[in-house]
Amino acid sequence: MIRNHEIDYRIYGEEMQYVEVELDPNETAVAEPGAFMMMDDGIQMQTIFGDGSQQSGGLMGKLFSAGKRLLTGENLFMTAFTNAAHGKKRVSFASPYPGKIIPLDLYQLGGRIICQKDAFLCAAKGVSVGIEFQRKLGTGLFGGEGFIMQKIEGDGMAFMHAGGHVLERNLQPGELLKVDTGCLVGFTSGVNYDIQFVGGIKNTLFGGEGVFFATLRGPGKVWIQTIPISRLAGRIMQFANSGRKEEGSILGGLGNLLDGDGR
Repeated sequence: MIRNHEIDYRIYGEEMQYVEVELDPNETAVAEPGAFMMMDDGIQMQTIFGDGSQQSGGLMGKLFSAGKRLLTGENLFMTAFTNAAHGKKRVSFASPYPGKIIPLDLYQLGGRIICQKDAFLCAAKGVSVGIEFQRKLGTGLFGGEGFIMQKIEGDGMAFMHAGGHVLERNLQPGELLKVDTGCLVGFTSGVNYDIQFVGGIKNTLFGGEGVFFATLRGPGKVWIQTIPISRLAGRIMQFANSGRKEEGSILGGLGNLLDGDGR
């Protein structure tokens, strides 16, 4: 069995993080389009179909790998960064929005992580990024974030990104945790995932938190984010469409006149 490329890494920053990956000669890292930040001279970039794990499997293997990514809403292509020099070289990838980068040692985590569709950032070559269909009807119809999730498989290093602060929770066998569907980043393969109806007319109409949440039953590890990108985008759009009234000025329209914005 051929193991994934072994890569060393270091994460920099607080609110807007990036991960620096150190590659030995002939080692390769793969990343989502747009994740690249900078690299040393001597690293070669190559656009590949899918995640790079099926590159030696012929045309059908490549097309199948790319098709899996299309179903999860991702780009058909990924970018491979290979150290073609003699010494160690570094390449860096940045998180696309404020939050945290989560390192995943797949060898230590059972070889498989289930995550939200937009959570994957980059990985060592050989790590497979595919689709995970939720088997239960309730999960498929009412999950909020879609019933197709990503699965990251292999025995090397991979990296997810999440919004805001990230909580890592270890669930004991049988322990149950209820989470907003958008706040769930990912979990190990031993965790049982389902969707539960909140219930109650007041909760449904006036609760403001949606009518379904995710239920996660251990054993396993769960990663939870405080600011889903969908929630952040919604707040920005709400502010953009509401003018200046959220700025808290008691002067209202008169304040616009005083600062020169009146029409």
